[in-house]
Amino acid sequence: MSLRTDRVASLIKEEMGLLFTRDYTDPAYGLITVTDVHVSSDLRIAKIYVSILGNHEVREKTMKMLEDNKKSIRSSIGSHLYLKFIPEVQFYIDETLDRVERINTLIKQIHQNNSSGQPTDRT
Repeated sequence: MSLRTDRVASLIKEEMGLLFTRDYTDPAYGLITVTDVHVSSDLRIAKIYVSILGNHEVREKTMKMLEDNKKSIRSSIGSHLYLKFIPEVQFYIDETLDRVERINTLIKQIHQNNSSGQPTDRT
């Protein structure tokens, strides 16, 4: 990425964080945290990665709400950031925290098995 795309991505990430904190706090949806933003080299597409606190059902419901509100979210970006083109927004669930949690669980299991003298399962 270029310096310009990095800067625009950073601005969009900041704006999305403020927007979600200010306007998307309905308890029926999970807590939305913007973890990363990638902007295409022509600044026309912004891939917004979000972490959503809640179970699978809450995550799906929240993602649907984000998809349904793409137009207003995009216009909010346009009204707060001064860009020649307002990028199309695409939302993705960032599953990094889920993977980290799974790895930590596996490491704990390995340590428990090693401390109890049981051989580890290497499948």
